Amino acid sequence: MTDQLNPSPRPAEDDVSKTRRTTVRAIEDILYHPFPVLDHGFLRVIDYMGDDGAVVQAARVSYGKGTKASRDDRALIRYLMRHWHTTPFEMCEIKLHVKLPIFVARQWVRHRTANINEYSARYSVLDKEFYIPTAENIASQSKTNKQGRETPLAADEAQEVMRLLRGDAERNYEHYLWMLNEDDDAKRIDPDRFALARELARVGLSMNTYTQWFWKIDLHNLLHFLRLRADAHAQYEIRAYAELLLGLVERWVPMTYEAFTEYQMKAVTLSATAIDLVRRMLLGEQITFASSGLSRREWDELAQTFHLTGSDG
Repeated sequence: MTDQLNPSPRPAEDDVSKTRRTTVRAIEDILYHPFPVLDHGFLRVIDYMGDDGAVVQAARVSYGKGTKASRDDRALIRYLMRHWHTTPFEMCEIKLHVKLPIFVARQWVRHRTANINEYSARYSVLDKEFYIPTAENIASQSKTNKQGRETPLAADEAQEVMRLLRGDAERNYEHYLWMLNEDDDAKRIDPDRFALARELARVGLSMNTYTQWFWKIDLHNLLHFLRLRADAHAQYEIRAYAELLLGLVERWVPMTYEAFTEYQMKAVTLSATAIDLVRRMLLGEQITFASSGLSRREWDELAQTFHLTGSDG
């Protein structure tokens, strides 16, 4: 299946056509190179448009860098990021080829500001590849977060979970091939037996079966995706892809990456009430949860951010 989706190999250096479009050497060096993710997944850059200069150019509504120094470009990009002036970042785009488990793909497509073309199991037969989490990533349900996991299971419990996941996926895939009449034993016994429509046979496949797609998105919406999916609270499996994407963004638009890390990834947003509380604390007032006016979750987040101690009365 991977071979069917591969673009043509990169041309030899002597055969590369000259271009007037902006190119980024750090991205040119890794075009089409698959970076492995999870057990069978990968992510690779197929194409891109623009760079940090394109963001600056759009913000200034001018052509070229003119007499502006790179330090001015950096300051402008940081200003845009700090004040949420997002449209200049939409001038850059990137197209990726991603191989990922179906359940990760269903999380991924909640970000609807992208163009997607997915491998179709209505037309083709999916490969026998399933995601099986490693033992250290198999954990119990969180008691405080309905969407998350908590304590890793004991080694023997994790092994049993892995056995069940693998067994279920393999059994479902065998039934899938049988319904398609793609099973070798079934073909040998009765080559004329019915072959169920692929669009129906696929419905029994497990959610850890791998799919693939091309995903094209502009830089602004990519950063929004990363702010949510590269966060420590995101599910590990999609976070693995997001963390790799962060590295690609750093290669592609280093000044934007720096500003994004500073003002979004490692920043926090405070409510008007929280800002007022911080001001009062700086003036020496003793604030407790009971007197703060915040919900328990907001208070815990504020306390964690500013390492507040002794104020939970």
